Amino acid sequence: MKVALVYDRVNKWGGAERVIIALRKIFPESDLFTSVYEKNRASWANKINVIPSFLQKIPLASRYHEAFALFMPIAFESFNFDKYDLVISVTSESGKGIITKPKTRHISVILTPTRYLWSGYKNYFPNELFRILAWPAVSYLRFWDKIAAKRPDQLIAISRTVQNRVKKYYDLESKIVYPPLMMRFARNFPQLASGKVPRSDYFLIVSRLVPYKRVDIAIKAANKLKIPLKIIGEGSEYPRLRKMAGKTVEFLGYVSDPDLKYYYMNCKALLFPGVEDFGLTIVEANAAGKPVIAYRGGGAEEIIIEGKTGEFFDSQTAASLTEVLKKFKPNRYNTRACKLNANRFSFERFRENFLKLVE
Repeated sequence: MKVALVYDRVNKWGGAERVIIALRKIFPESDLFTSVYEKNRASWANKINVIPSFLQKIPLASRYHEAFALFMPIAFESFNFDKYDLVISVTSESGKGIITKPKTRHISVILTPTRYLWSGYKNYFPNELFRILAWPAVSYLRFWDKIAAKRPDQLIAISRTVQNRVKKYYDLESKIVYPPLMMRFARNFPQLASGKVPRSDYFLIVSRLVPYKRVDIAIKAANKLKIPLKIIGEGSEYPRLRKMAGKTVEFLGYVSDPDLKYYYMNCKALLFPGVEDFGLTIVEANAAGKPVIAYRGGGAEEIIIEGKTGEFFDSQTAASLTEVLKKFKPNRYNTRACKLNANRFSFERFRENFLKLVE
């Protein structure tokens, strides 16, 4: 069976990219189609045959893809999949809009309906004048996005949260297949590659630094309580977040997987202040035996077992998180219970559920 994968853009590293890696493990000979490909920022794809669209030829398009939103529909519609038996798109934007002929089956893994058009519209367009000016483009993209969502033969949602959005915005049904845990934690305690040994009294955030992740909430709470907080990740919000951070907050930027495991296994708990489509870092923290303190919303509610593998704060504010942190006692949470919870999202279970849909 000839298989192709499709992903919106290959220019970063995060939870969605781990889904691509999992699918490549199931279909090791598959090609990967995408709008733009930036090798320097996507080393995870070095051993994959990546096929970018015509946008790749435009200077700076691979880094500043947001400026080319209007061209994304054309980019994905321009691909030819005639020689493939199965195409799997992994998408939170335009990847689902590829065109396949009847003999080619198309399964689309919906990470979320296009965020800046639907659930996150007001966050991406906070200024009323900007919304008015952008409305013609947004209106066209919404129209196309609804048509594109009807093209796959099967829609897969990565959580109930996403399944509900697919129904709300596209009026379509989907099946849930949770993303897989791809990070393995050895029994022996890993060493930090740099040789440095950080103190183990810190809280941890693993996230892209973008507005909807609400990392600012955790920073404000850490400043208030003067507790150590380490932040792993990069993004456009870094300058703003760095300015508001107190002396107990440390930004680590990008770290390798071995070092990431170390920080997971050595922290008090993972903080998760955003509303996520799923929340793979929650699963990774639990797999390391650590609890998670999350905002009660989105995919976190489908992962965390309150009182056993983590806790929730009910208002998306620093004050609400601060109150939970004041009462938080790490010894209350059983390492084995956290790991067993993470096992619900194993790669083996993902492969079994996904292949059932393919067959």
